[in-house]
Amino acid sequence: MSKNVIDVTDETFETEVLQSDRPVVVDFWAPWCGPCRMMAPVLEATAEKFAGRVKFAKINTDENARTAQAYGIMAIPTLMIFRDGREIDRLVGFIPPAELESKLQSLSPIPAPPAL
Repeated sequence: MSKNVIDVTDETFETEVLQSDRPVVVDFWAPWCGPCRMMAPVLEATAEKFAGRVKFAKINTDENARTAQAYGIMAIPTLMIFRDGREIDRLVGFIPPAELESKLQSLSPIPAPPAL
């Protein structure tokens, strides 16, 4: 796990995702899922590009079935984008890096990157 992608659980989902002051991309995944393993480096690279502007989280659906069921996760990987405690978008299956970045760029307003 990279420093820019956090693990969330049924117990921490509300605090880390729904109460976040930034948009949050949540990756619903499982260790046995091949496309989920392919998605992991994409998520980590995208999290690095959007560090400080968008929060990135992963939730293991095998270990956190309550949250997966509450959001109607029927296939994995599923990426859900939350803002202000609400789902604003959902992407199912492997998402190429350019498509994920484009989706995040289209969300306005996403804060500008911090000045160097």
